[in-house]
Amino acid sequence: MGVATTAFVEAAAAQSATLGYEPSLVWVPHPIQDRTDDEIRQIADNAFDEILRRLTST
Repeated sequence: MGVATTAFVEAAAAQSATLGYEPSLVWVPHPIQDRTDDEIRQIADNAFDEILRRLTST
């Protein structure tokens, strides 16, 4: 399971196709580097339930 920004959707799809592996990915808004601490916390809060669901599902 991984978390990445939406800027990497196409690259992840290409890499997945090349490797023959479809990872479970949660996408968050891009960019990250210029966000404030509060904005990063909000992005994490927004993604948390989906991350937890994927980590705990079988």
